[in-house]
Amino acid sequence: MPKTSARLLSLLSLLQTRREWPGALLAERLEISPRTVRRDVDRLRELGYPILAFKGPDGGYRLDAGAELPPLLFDDEQAVALAIALQTAATSSGAGIEEAAARALNTIRQVMPARLRHRIDTLQITAVERPARRPGPQVDSGVLMAISAAVHAREVLRFDYPPGVDDDGMPTPPRRAQPHHLVTWGGRWYLVAWDLDREDWRTFRADRITPRTPTGPRFTPRELPGGDLVAFVTSKFRGVDSAGNWPCRGEVILDLPAAAVSRFAYDGVVEELGPNRCRLVLTSWSWTGLAATLGRFDADMEVVGPAELKNAFARLARRYASAATDIAAPPGTE
Repeated sequence: MPKTSARLLSLLSLLQTRREWPGALLAERLEISPRTVRRDVDRLRELGYPILAFKGPDGGYRLDAGAELPPLLFDDEQAVALAIALQTAATSSGAGIEEAAARALNTIRQVMPARLRHRIDTLQITAVERPARRPGPQVDSGVLMAISAAVHAREVLRFDYPPGVDDDGMPTPPRRAQPHHLVTWGGRWYLVAWDLDREDWRTFRADRITPRTPTGPRFTPRELPGGDLVAFVTSKFRGVDSAGNWPCRGEVILDLPAAAVSRFAYDGVVEELGPNRCRLVLTSWSWTGLAATLGRFDADMEVVGPAELKNAFARLARRYASAATDIAAPPGTE
C-alpha cells in the first residue's frame, strides 16, 4: 500500500478527472479498502478540498467548488498548457490581466519540476499587433467582472461614463442601464445595454465604464432590435469595418475565454458566456473558408448555425481524414 501522502495525491488526482466517483471504484483504483477511502477523503477535507459525498447504489464522492482556492494538482500536460496560456495572457489580452498572469506564471514555474520548467522556458511569446490596427485600450479585469456579473444576474448597472460634467459644469449623475451582453469588436470590449434614462439601446466602451455599487434592481431582459445580437452590433459599427458585408456568417460556441478569442477575431463579435466559454460570430467569403478559420482556435466548439457551416465542417473533416490516411509511413516502420 502506498504511503498516506502519496495516496492522498493519487486520490485527489482521480477526483479531478471526472465529476463523480463511486466509492468502490476509487477503492479498486487505489488498491485500498472503502474504509480507507473514507478516511483519506476526510483528510483532504481538512486540507481545504470541498469533497461532497453522494448517496445511492453507487454512492461515492465529488470534488466541488469551495469558498477558498485549495492547492491544485496538475499532470505534466496540464501544467505545460497552463503555463503557455498564462504566458500568452501576460503578453497581451486586452482584459487588464497581463500583470496578474505574469505573477501566476512565475508562481507555477517555481513549483514545477525541472523537466517541465525547461519545456516552458524554451517557449518565448512576443505579441505583435496587426500593422493596420492599433491595439485596443486596456480594460481593468475588475470592471469586466463587475459588468459580467450584472449581465448574468440581470441587475441594473450603475456606472460613471464620460463626460463627467454637463453643459453648466455640474457633475453628471451616474448612468443607469439594463446590461444585456458583454462583447468584443475590433479588439475593444463593449457593453450592450438598454439605457434607462435615454430609453434606448446603447453600446458603451468598457474601458470608459466605472461601475458603482450597489447595483440596481433585477429586471426582465428586453429583446434586442431584430432579435439578433450580431446584427445589432455590426449595424452600430458598419463603416468602421466591412466584415458585415461578407456573404457567409456563422455562429459557434467555443470552449475558450472571450479574452483569448477576441485577440484573434478582430472582424467578429465575441460574447462572454462564462470563464472559459464564449459565443463567436464570424463572416467569410465562403463556408469552407469560415470553417477553416474557426478551426484555428484549436478548441472544442458547438456550431449554432447555419446548416451550411455544419456541412462545411463535415466536408473539411472528410478531406482531413483522407489526407491523413494518404501519408506514407516513415522508412523502417510498418
